[in-house]
Amino acid sequence: MRNNEVFIALGTNLGDRSENLRKAIREIELNVGVMIKQSSLYETKAWGKTNQPDFYNQVILINSNKTPEQCLYILSGIEQKMGRKRDEKWGARIIDLDLLYINAFIIETNKFTLPHPAIAQRRFVLIPLVEIAPDFIHPLLKKNQRQLLTECPDILEVKLLNT
Repeated sequence: MRNNEVFIALGTNLGDRSENLRKAIREIELNVGVMIKQSSLYETKAWGKTNQPDFYNQVILINSNKTPEQCLYILSGIEQKMGRKRDEKWGARIIDLDLLYINAFIIETNKFTLPHPAIAQRRFVLIPLVEIAPDFIHPLLKKNQRQLLTECPDILEVKLLNT
């Protein structure tokens, strides 16, 4: 299996948010592959279900020899290990790990979809993506991350954290 460029969005709004992201990245590096780039940390109001604590969000780029299915399985395992509960859609969570892109793969199965179907609707994903990969082309929309951010309908503020 050749090396894949894997973009992963991380989010957390429970407990020590900075430490949650550090722990998740350590686990990802141990189990998925080598980190090539990581965005700054951003703070965002909750999306979808708004009566909950603000999120810290980040996007990382990993070089991995894992298949998309293996990546998904491993990320789900990391979420579980860190105590993620899936009680309600868009609810508060200790960690959320989303596969955004793997290379320019387009995959649609009953388990997952690549690229992640909500990328173009979420500023908290696009702003860190633009930071680390502004020219990466969305394989379905045929636009780079900068263009997607410019056209994004999401109006939630995404605040850069000075950490």
